[in-house]
Parts: sequence; C-alpha cells; structure tokens
Amino acid sequence: MTGKLNVMYFSATDTTKKVVTRIGQKVFDNFDNPGMIRRDIDFSFPEARKKVVSFAEEDVVIFGVPVYAGRVPNVLLNYLNSITGNGALAVAVVVFGNRAYDDALIELKDILEANGFIVIAAGAFVGEHSFSKTLGAGRPDEKDMIIIDDFADNIYFKLNTRNEFHSVAVKGNRPYMKYYSPKDEKGQPVKDFRLITPNTNEDCIDCKLCAEICPMGSIDYDDVSKIIGICIKCCACIKKCPAQAKYFDDPIYLRHKRELEIAFDSRSEPEVFI
Repeated sequence: MTGKLNVMYFSATDTTKKVVTRIGQKVFDNFDNPGMIRRDIDFSFPEARKKVVSFAEEDVVIFGVPVYAGRVPNVLLNYLNSITGNGALAVAVVVFGNRAYDDALIELKDILEANGFIVIAAGAFVGEHSFSKTLGAGRPDEKDMIIIDDFADNIYFKLNTRNEFHSVAVKGNRPYMKYYSPKDEKGQPVKDFRLITPNTNEDCIDCKLCAEICPMGSIDYDDVSKIIGICIKCCACIKKCPAQAKYFDDPIYLRHKRELEIAFDSRSEPEVFI
C-alpha cells in the first residue's frame, strides 16, 4: 500500500468515531510502514461539511456513519454525494443503536460506489443508542472490540495480498426501506417527530458546550435554550452536558424511547462483510 489511509466519520456522540478510528489504527499498525500516512477527517460539524474532499486511486478510506431510522442520515446525503473517490478503496461502516441497521449499510455502499470508490469491506457495529442510556449501553464493549480488531486484521490481509479488488456484497434491500417511523398509541406514524426539540433546565451553567458540539449548528450560542435549526435527535447536547441541563419531555418522544428500550433490550451483534 503506497497511498494514504484515511479515516472519515460523522459521530455526534463519539460512538462511530470510536469504531472507525479503532479499525483505522489497527490496519495502520499492521502495515508497520514508517512512510505511510494516516489522515482522520471528522465531518460531524457544519464547517467541516463545507470542505471539498477527494481521494486518489492509491488511497484507502474507512468511512463511518451512524444509522438513523434504518438508513444513512438524510441530512448527510448532499455532503456524502460531494465526495469524490477516483477509484480509491473504501470500507463502509455503520453504527446502530442495538435495534437494526436495516438498509443503512447497503445505502452507504451504494453512495460510495456511485462516487467512484470500490467498497472492499463493510461492517455494521453496535453503539449505545442516542436516545437511551440503557439500549446498547456501553457499546461498543470489549466483546465488540475483539470483532472490530478481527475485522481490521482481515482488511489488512486483503489489502496486503490482493492486486485486484471487487465490490463486496452486503445485506440490504433495493429499493431501500422507508425511514423507520415512530408510531402513536393507535399504531399510526408520528408526523411531527422531527419537530420535537430538547429543553434546557435551570441547572444550565451557560458553558456553551451544547452549541459548540451540535452537529447541525442548531443551538443558539447566545441563548443555548433556543433551537434555531433542525434537530436530528443525536442527543449530543444531552449526553455531553456537564450540568445535565438538556432533556426531552415530549410525550411522543418519551413513548418512542420506552418502546425501543423494551422491544430491543436483547443484545444485537455486529455483522461484517469482507
């Protein structure tokens, strides 16, 4: 391998980052080549998604996104489709909150290949659900890391022993499923779920961290209790608040959260394709 090893990810709560950087570091260490360059590209924040990114044929890109409603987050589609592969090799990685990854992995693979990448390996890994502290709690854990490291070893072996590469087959459907939708008490899809936003309580210390880490730039820096853009329910502002001042109290949101925690409390396992 003569090009750059790139690790590229969207990770509001650092879970996807943990998975893909572990894969990247393991592959990088396996090559043990002082001349090799590793580059990390974090596109979790709006300013990063304004930059034009392209790769060369000799590059390898380990590419990670979270699963939102069973798909690649739709707020990322324009950015993802602006990235140019130019024949670079890619590893597609999605991270889901213990429910299911549905069609997210095949969708990410298709996006990458439509933009000039050859996807030679892919994996779906489990992380703690953005809505919950119990659903997928502590994931990826030690058992997950063993699978992640083995996946990375297999990627290294493939890169180090082959001269020709072909697209890997993954699970999923075409056309893709519709985005998973919460249901109300009558079993009907909730139409206004995307309009639900977090609240701020009196414990807020106005440290501005929530405004700085919001991946959509949707929290007003001057008044962090105000939402000035789209909320994607990543819950970074809730999980990272040092004063635990951010919270959801909408009954529709809380009902959906409880349903997920009850229905999907059994441990899901990663799946890899290589």
